[in-house]
Amino acid sequence: MAISVVMPALEMAQETGKLVAWRKKEGESVAKGEPLLEIETDKAVMEIESPGDGFLAGVTAEEGAVIPVGQTIAWIVSQGETPPAETQKTGTARELTRVAARASATAARSSAGDRQVESGVRVSPKARRLAREHGIDLSNVRGSGPDGAILFEDVQALLETRSGPALATAASPAKSEKLSSVARLMAERTTQSWTTIPHFFLTREVDAGALNHTRDKLMPKFEKAHGVRLSHTDLLVVLVAQTLANHPRLNSSWTSGGIQHHDEVNVAIAISVEDGVVAAVIPNANKATLSDIATQRRMLADRAREGKLRPADISGATFTVSNLGMYGVDSFSAIITPPQAAVLALGSIADRVVSVEGRTAIRPMLTMTLSCDHRVVSGAHGASFLKDLADAISNPEKWLRE
Repeated sequence: MAISVVMPALEMAQETGKLVAWRKKEGESVAKGEPLLEIETDKAVMEIESPGDGFLAGVTAEEGAVIPVGQTIAWIVSQGETPPAETQKTGTARELTRVAARASATAARSSAGDRQVESGVRVSPKARRLAREHGIDLSNVRGSGPDGAILFEDVQALLETRSGPALATAASPAKSEKLSSVARLMAERTTQSWTTIPHFFLTREVDAGALNHTRDKLMPKFEKAHGVRLSHTDLLVVLVAQTLANHPRLNSSWTSGGIQHHDEVNVAIAISVEDGVVAAVIPNANKATLSDIATQRRMLADRAREGKLRPADISGATFTVSNLGMYGVDSFSAIITPPQAAVLALGSIADRVVSVEGRTAIRPMLTMTLSCDHRVVSGAHGASFLKDLADAISNPEKWLRE
């Protein structure tokens, strides 16, 4: 029996996906779980695996096409089998984007989350969010959706044609930068997080002398044994994961039904890419060895910078670690990634003058800043977590398994 290959929904609120490349040619055999195609979403380029064993047939989507989520783009068939005749050819990118937006608006109309402007015209959630971010009065937007519904592309079209007064009166032409999909998504999500989550911040300095000593001690044999250079981030992810296991509030999420505690400790590591930041996930980090975490961190960083992250690489995070120490940043505050309840920002390890047992000393100090969702985490919860993490950093070898 033929198995359909559809454009998958890899992210929340995803309407379309771009077909970057087929990994198999029509007529070639493919095994279940084998890479079949590459899809580009707003977040990354991801490999999609074959849903079954057989031969690739009935391919209707060309590389570069933008395709609505859920649309069949090919079939996996048995030897001698033909794909269903109702398979339709894929339209142009512009047509498909419009179809997907209309489908989204139709679904949004039946959703409890759908809103209306004062005139009664319906507005898709993505269109409303875009309009709010750019200060657009939706009553001035002409909708192209069913019954005049205002779609994301209607607001986007207005933005592309609108000339603000600042541009008209400027002494010299202003240069504008078109955002990539990654940068646009990061802007949308950080705005959503900052405006909907009640953030508060806790900062603590810790002596990183023992951490430095442990890294220096392990690094020569570690790189030889595992083929990866041991980083401070690797050590800190281990210690963060172990500490999170004893602080369930920090490993939780806010939901409409209350606080959801997570059984797994899945730590995301913020990774800088060309136009933004992606957070790649190390699952069950509290149960992983140091070599597991170092190897996964290196692999995820390579995939992120090549635009080859897979769906599993960016899914299921329960806590995020963001380290800017390698850039010489002393300290910073990070924005929480929903639905997580916290993110830990790490600065550089730098020598500072401190008091040690009543005497002045120079010690390598690390500044940690914990951003918390106050609906889930209280000040006491966050302070207790930082205290235990600081204790772990002062004696890291107790927590490490190579």
